Amino acid sequence: MADVLVLLPPSEGKTRPDGGDPVDLAALGSGSLTAHRVAVLDALAKVSGHPDALRTLGVGPSLTAEVERNTLLRTEPAAAATEVYSGVLYAAAGLALLPDDAARARADRSIRIISALWGVVEPADRIPAYRLSMATDLPGVGPLARSWRALLALELDPRAADELIIDCRSASYVAAWRPPAGSPGWVTVRVLRELDGRRTVVSHNAKHTRGVLTRHLLVRPGPEPTDPDELLEAARELIQGTRARRRPPRRALGSVQQPVQRPAAPHVPRVLDAELGPPGNGPRVLTLTVT
Repeated sequence: MADVLVLLPPSEGKTRPDGGDPVDLAALGSGSLTAHRVAVLDALAKVSGHPDALRTLGVGPSLTAEVERNTLLRTEPAAAATEVYSGVLYAAAGLALLPDDAARARADRSIRIISALWGVVEPADRIPAYRLSMATDLPGVGPLARSWRALLALELDPRAADELIIDCRSASYVAAWRPPAGSPGWVTVRVLRELDGRRTVVSHNAKHTRGVLTRHLLVRPGPEPTDPDELLEAARELIQGTRARRRPPRRALGSVQQPVQRPAAPHVPRVLDAELGPPGNGPRVLTLTVT
């Protein structure tokens, strides 16, 4: 396998750029998608100005302002996708804060974000903040996953033939494109939380851990993994990398330690184990178990 394709979902949380030029559809990567991007963009603007917009888009009243901005996306300020997407996965991946040119080159080459509005987004693509889920049945377009499927197949199927595909997407985005049957390098990433000896699925931990894995693959020294087994070895590096514990501060002999009240620190998942499922008819499954 010659290269790596890391598939990410967009984040629900997005940061509106403070300023800058609006999106230039002709400048986005994957130019074959431009016509359908225009169709979805126009349909979204129309729906978002309708009295039933919140219901149609499946969001609550707290997101009214974001939905209203959907009517202005052609003139809204745009920024790199790595700065606009700002949810849990992206906070952990830190794609806008990679340490060197080598990591940024890896990201530009391998990261692709599957989007309900844009189809495929590259890290450097300049986009506005928007509100649209792939699970939406958009009037004038139809169910979005179905509407994108054939176009994404033309765009991504060639990469599935000989690349390692590390799939961090949620189910609604997988529905928009699945690698062809028999793709040898397709690996989905599952995250389990271990608590009191039991392992369960927790969505927040899953997003964070997929972001941690994404960043690790971009910044780690050495060559990129080229097959599922090499991916497993790279993921196992996270087990050692997250084991370090803070030591308590030293105190002078004879001193009395006074209790200090501090706010509880947020729980940061720690990788305990990494396992790779056997080959089958579908993707192989990389399971990361975290605290």
